[in-house]
Amino acid sequence: MSTKATRRPRPTIPVAYPRLIARQLGLQEKDLGLLTAGTELEGTVLLDERTLLTRDQLLQTVRNAVRLSRNAAFGLRLGQALTPPTHGQLGFVANTSPTLGTAITAYRRFLPGRVSFTHLRLEHRAATIVCHLDVDFGHDVDVYPTIIEAFALSLLSLVTHVLGRPLKEGLLRLDYAAPAYVRKYRRYVACPVEFAAGECALHVPAVLLDTPNVTADHVSHRIAMHQCEILVRELDEPADAVSRKVKQMLLSHPGGQLSETRVAAALFISKRTLARRLALEGKGYRQLRDEVLSSLAAGYLRDTKLSVDAIAGLLAYHDSANFRRAFKRWFERTPETFRREERRLS
Repeated sequence: MSTKATRRPRPTIPVAYPRLIARQLGLQEKDLGLLTAGTELEGTVLLDERTLLTRDQLLQTVRNAVRLSRNAAFGLRLGQALTPPTHGQLGFVANTSPTLGTAITAYRRFLPGRVSFTHLRLEHRAATIVCHLDVDFGHDVDVYPTIIEAFALSLLSLVTHVLGRPLKEGLLRLDYAAPAYVRKYRRYVACPVEFAAGECALHVPAVLLDTPNVTADHVSHRIAMHQCEILVRELDEPADAVSRKVKQMLLSHPGGQLSETRVAAALFISKRTLARRLALEGKGYRQLRDEVLSSLAAGYLRDTKLSVDAIAGLLAYHDSANFRRAFKRWFERTPETFRREERRLS
């Protein structure tokens, strides 16, 4: 009697997070194996920026970190370190958002593209915006409070960045009992905290949502938003699609640095195997690369005032003439014509 093999979860979580954990622990290269124990990963893979983890692998690194730190409140410490820049393109979108409200909305929309098991759900209640901190597991997971603490502190870091001060008039409600280290919360959270509250959520006064962001940058924000939009669209594809994984990697390196060989190596397969698997999905590496570059190029032309030469440089075309030829192949018109037509339509 044959049994159907269980499909292994697809790794999607950037290595930036376990690296941050390692830095918080003060680990050296030779010690990284302590952090990855029980994950089926060698510690040295954390040195490779292309490494991705599954949800369970990240949870195991957090579990190991709590043990290694000998600090049950490690989630608070980790969350404080999860400032907007640690979230890559998502953090850049939030940092350049015009207001607190748009920054929180961007965080909600694009967070699953970075940490697939977390979701920020927004709810309006009277004069308050409730930011629900949802994860796809419950109290039966031993590091649940640690993850929620890190999630909450990361969101508070974003709010603090935009406001230019700690959020004192908010309220953090948590659905688990007060831990033994409850007094440490005062060091990390400026607003009141309620435990056993029936929800995990940060309550923010709605009046603060229109607070201007002092680091707002319209052009940079539109560029970063466009890249994150593409990433979110890729999340709608089948979770095990190789083409989706390739596009995500290309979007993480929009300058075109990733060759087909490097992408295959990051997936732990040969270039030939990558080509064969893409062919089964009716795709090819060059086709996917063109889809990513053409979408980015169109977005830059439509949403920014960057020159064609500047856009060519952003997409790693050292000769703008080559970019123009590629663009005409994609859209059957020049970049200048495309921009004029798009602006006429808008």
